[in-house]
Amino acid sequence: MTVADRWLLPDGIEEILPGRARCAEKLRRDILDLFDRWGYQLVIPPHLEFIESLTAGVGHDLDLQTFKVTDQLTGRTMGLRADTTPAVARIDAHTLKVDGPVRLCYSGSVFHTRPASLGASRSPIQIGAELYGHSGVASDLEVISLMLETLAQVEADSVSLDLGHVQIYRLLASQAGLSGDQELALFDALQRKAISEVEQLVNQWDISAGSARMLTSLPNLAGGPEILERARGELADGPEGVATALDELGLIAREITSLYPGADFYFDLGELRGYNYHTGVVFAAYLPGQGQAIAKGGRYDGIGEAFGRSRPATGFSTDLKTLMELKALLELKTESTDDCTEGKTIFAPVDADAALVQCLRRQGERVVRQLPGQATEAAGMGCNHQLICRDGEWLVEPL
Repeated sequence: MTVADRWLLPDGIEEILPGRARCAEKLRRDILDLFDRWGYQLVIPPHLEFIESLTAGVGHDLDLQTFKVTDQLTGRTMGLRADTTPAVARIDAHTLKVDGPVRLCYSGSVFHTRPASLGASRSPIQIGAELYGHSGVASDLEVISLMLETLAQVEADSVSLDLGHVQIYRLLASQAGLSGDQELALFDALQRKAISEVEQLVNQWDISAGSARMLTSLPNLAGGPEILERARGELADGPEGVATALDELGLIAREITSLYPGADFYFDLGELRGYNYHTGVVFAAYLPGQGQAIAKGGRYDGIGEAFGRSRPATGFSTDLKTLMELKALLELKTESTDDCTEGKTIFAPVDADAALVQCLRRQGERVVRQLPGQATEAAGMGCNHQLICRDGEWLVEPL
């Protein structure tokens, strides 16, 4: 590598520079303060853990996304976390060991071996909230509401909520008696919305006509609220839990609509995102012009079992970098300005009274001190105010 190449960063790895970094920190604080008002306690898990802890209970996909290194002390394989949920689940199950509901939140970088989508960062700043210890739909409603409140921090409106329920597929696959390989093959086809492939797979297996019909109907059970009624008819011969799952989706839609009238709903009963560890409702928030979900989450009961204590859980996460970009885009459209990089910055000349500078900083003012021999003027240092001595008294004046 030449000297000229040493400043290059790996693809998908970014640095956040002054100004933008201040905006990121302000937004992070605003969101964590929101979580705190809802009773969610901040935890800061380590970035590096043994690989068994990082991938426990979340399936093969996360293992592929995890950077791996060898611990020089033990010889064991460690990984840089690609998702924060396993670490928070470990904290709830093994460290806190509280019996009742526990609300936890977090914010920190995660690292991906490959971008999650075209053009995505490989080092997103994941920020999210998780509720452990309650299995009812009320906790799903709380988490979805908190997700919408989080998006409101960047003044995102016209949110479309994509709702699904992985238990529907699990129950239908179990009723059909699918083997593990058959279930995974059908899952893959459903995720790709490959309707003809779904039909081909189901028709070649030795399952009942009723099960085949219901499984092949899943890719087409997507759309507005009317889909739930249609699903009740097409999946009427399914296990009892299917009707319960549909009832949960309907209840969530009604309650969220009453609290957030502007939210639109799209139901997709063939949506199996996070199937390897999600166990119930799954949800994602989309905005006009955004091809990828801006935030997503779902229920993952039992995730703490790998750490010795199975706990019901639901939660969501989003990427702080993506929220920043969204906020900047919305401000551009509305011709508004973000004041997080502005405010008063005072230039103190080299001969300014040191006690006064100290006092101003303790009062919360931002003061930049000129260094001896420094030629840069106040404006060149990003200052918009300055300390000036008039008649023996130091005064703060605008530039």
